Amino acid sequence: MQKGKIYLIPSFLGESQANHVFPDFNREVILATNHFLVENLRTARRFLKAVESSINIDELHFEILDKNTDEQIFSKYLTPVENGENIGIISEAGCPGIADPGANLVALAHQKSIEVVPLIGPSSILLAQMASGMNGQSFAFNGYLPIKGNATANALQQLERRSAQEKQSQIFIEAPYRNMQIMELMLKTLSPSTLLCIAADITGPQQFIKTKSVKAWKGQLPSIHKVPAIFIIMA
Repeated sequence: MQKGKIYLIPSFLGESQANHVFPDFNREVILATNHFLVENLRTARRFLKAVESSINIDELHFEILDKNTDEQIFSKYLTPVENGENIGIISEAGCPGIADPGANLVALAHQKSIEVVPLIGPSSILLAQMASGMNGQSFAFNGYLPIKGNATANALQQLERRSAQEKQSQIFIEAPYRNMQIMELMLKTLSPSTLLCIAADITGPQQFIKTKSVKAWKGQLPSIHKVPAIFIIMA
């Protein structure tokens, strides 16, 4: 029996319209798929209905794939693929496996010679880098910075030094409720001449993407409390 495929399906970053961020092929894949591994069930169900309102959600099969999922059950999750059916992996926002769950299961799929198909869709990391005006030939995504004690300031200084030494854009994220704190800390910690890109609500109705020096940002920080955001620095 021929094995099915695993489709990595990007989801909305915010209140986006499907035809603004997805090619038609994504919709075709979704309509032909009955098994989904999802980071958040409620978000995934809402996403699928937004892509195609005629989908009967109750006829679909869902399993949770998040940071707490026991890898011992990954083989069970791949059973439909072994039986010739396709599976779609959906993160809560953005692309599976990129700052979101999915990579470990995909690694197992490769070990089992299962075809993995990444679909085109919004990635806040790449979209922010594209629009930042910073070095797109060499950049690094650093995930979340440590938050205990002076660890955040130390991490920012380390990224700034690395950027200067390697001429490399340094990308990171923060929990949305800490956006204002991290921005204020950057203004206190980083060199006035270091460039800072703030990219918030990417693809959403209140999208904000701007790059200025740390000095120029002082007194002009955007109000993005609890808004998903990407930060990029370039020394």
